[in-house]
Amino acid sequence: MRRLLPSPAEDVELAEAYAYPDDGRTWVRANMVSSVDGAAVVDGRSEGLSTPGDKRVFAALRGLADAVLVGAGTARTEGYRSLRAKPEHGSRRRALGQRPAPVLVLVSGRLDLDPDSPLFHGGAERTLVVTSAASGGRPERLASVADVIVAGATHVDIGAALAALADRGLTRILCEGGPHLLAEVAAAGRLDELCLTVAPQLVGGDGSRILAGPHLDKSVALAQLLEDDGALFARYVRQ
Repeated sequence: MRRLLPSPAEDVELAEAYAYPDDGRTWVRANMVSSVDGAAVVDGRSEGLSTPGDKRVFAALRGLADAVLVGAGTARTEGYRSLRAKPEHGSRRRALGQRPAPVLVLVSGRLDLDPDSPLFHGGAERTLVVTSAASGGRPERLASVADVIVAGATHVDIGAALAALADRGLTRILCEGGPHLLAEVAAAGRLDELCLTVAPQLVGGDGSRILAGPHLDKSVALAQLLEDDGALFARYVRQ
């Protein structure tokens, strides 16, 4: 993995390249992958775009995060499971005062989650579910396997959700999408950083982009650019 910007380097330590700010504030980072022509999925999943370098960055970003924020639909489609501790991240996480593994945080508008799902079992930390008061679901169904956070009256309020996570000491947030959730985070003005893998593929078709939602007009600045076997790894920060 070599760095092209801001200063060239032939061998990059990913944990240093993607370190979170150390000022204690909540920092929301998104990690997404796209083809050269802008497709976010192949056959409905992002897996078809992933490269070996992308998998390395994916693992490094999770190892640095307090919480992984993901839409419930994306978690089901992509086959998510509750998150386990990784030995290679243990010493760094302990030094930073972090939990053994990131907390999986599911955003669900309808609260239609199966309590027997792998999303709630086998992880190092208890899964959190964020929903709204108008979800129409039954939070008590999940009480034995997850903590449910109600953030917002008619829809999930991203700001309230992030405040609730901060109250639990979860301030290094990694949002893994999907495109609808990421669009909501960006529209709320809470997306601090976008880590975008550009896979060296042309996909075509009419698949989704990394954001799916209303028109946005928000500027970002390129803070870092890495390269590995033809794939580009850009880190943008909001201006």
